[in-house]
Amino acid sequence: MLSLSGQAAMIWTAMALLGGGLLVWAWIVARRMVRASQGTPVPPRAGAALLLIELQDCLWSDTQHDAATRARVEAAVAREVELARQRDQPVIALRQEWHGLMARLIVRLTRPGAPTRGSADVELAPAFRGMADHVIVKPVEDGFETGALDALLDMLRVGRLRLVGREGCAGLARTAQGALNRGYEVELVRDGIAATDSAALDAVLEALTSQGARVV
Repeated sequence: MLSLSGQAAMIWTAMALLGGGLLVWAWIVARRMVRASQGTPVPPRAGAALLLIELQDCLWSDTQHDAATRARVEAAVAREVELARQRDQPVIALRQEWHGLMARLIVRLTRPGAPTRGSADVELAPAFRGMADHVIVKPVEDGFETGALDALLDMLRVGRLRLVGREGCAGLARTAQGALNRGYEVELVRDGIAATDSAALDAVLEALTSQGARVV
């Protein structure tokens, strides 16, 4: 029979192992949340599509972006949607909904107000409702991660993507990177992108253009 000191040592060891396991789990989940996926290279395709990224009610207020930024992006998105309609190109909205126990915990601690599965106001903001032909829910920053966007673009025979949306340094940037990793042509509509840090956005756009994306 173990002594009291032996039992205490076992308890502390178990707690240390549990804590270490939780830290590893958190690291794996956090990395998955923000990385760009690789995917299968796409063959040449003639079609194009407009992606609306994270333009959701809970993310489109003074808390995230000032009125001038929102007005600028709303005007640009309306213009781009009208152009897509004239060209018979699909408009696809990517809606952020974090889910999973650890991901939701990380988001609560680091991204107050971020949309999680089942939370309020995860639909598109009023200015963008009715614009999308297709809506895809993404659980991480990269819109390609689940494979649903790959499948839709394959069905629509799309090879060129035009991106607008919010937080150009996070979800939009990761989705653009995922598209470049697969060989899509990527166009980033500068006046249709909102970011909380304009200098950081400029650096992100420069990095993406160095890989073949175009800022228009």
